[in-house]
Amino acid sequence: MKQRDKSLIALPVYNEASTIHAVLDQVVSYGHPVLVVNDGSTDDTLKLLLQRDDIIVVTHEKNSGYGAALMTAFRYAEDHNFDIVVTMDCDGQHEPQLIPKFIRACRSVDIVSGSRYLKQFEGQSEPPAQRLFINRRVTSELNRLLGFQLTDSFCGFKAYRVEALKKLDVTETGYAMPLELWVEAAKAGLNVVELPVPLIYLDENRSFGGALDDGSTRLNYYHFVLDRSLARSGLTSTGAHTMASC
Repeated sequence: MKQRDKSLIALPVYNEASTIHAVLDQVVSYGHPVLVVNDGSTDDTLKLLLQRDDIIVVTHEKNSGYGAALMTAFRYAEDHNFDIVVTMDCDGQHEPQLIPKFIRACRSVDIVSGSRYLKQFEGQSEPPAQRLFINRRVTSELNRLLGFQLTDSFCGFKAYRVEALKKLDVTETGYAMPLELWVEAAKAGLNVVELPVPLIYLDENRSFGGALDDGSTRLNYYHFVLDRSLARSGLTSTGAHTMASC
């Protein structure tokens, strides 16, 4: 890969009016093109985004889901010939100062995945018990089924080599999209590394939307998507892949 990679920073947003400017002010300071995928927000998010001339905005007319917003970002990165795409949330839980580290790490692997449980940072938040339980359980199952050694399967702070993304067939539009992505990554034999990120929860009562706010319902949904992805991929044993060290 070229030494000076063309990198895109992509943020999926849904009703983030309270944090949008503060986060974007930091993100744009790193000098990379910034794409915001507005996933059908019903608050002032779009109005605030259109006040800026330093970002690219793509809007879904209706809320299509977290996975759908990420897939829009992936397509944009492919269509505009980016080498690397960094994804992060816009609610203040991801620290923009880590963007350069994610980009550097992605020069030698296919996926750089943030982990909130790889290292403890001073002053970090305590994770909500239910979310921690679900994350640990699903992550353990992914590791057993796919041969990964992940510590955090759901962190949205990631960097992807765009050429590697072209090998993945991801279709899940909801919150379980990362599970399908891990299955596809194992099937494609992608190289993965985790980077530690601070665990920051600014809204412990954030809604996942409707029935998914119930932990057991959400876990059942994750299992459904994981089982479907495994069946579709044809993986019947530990997937071929490499976990790099960093």
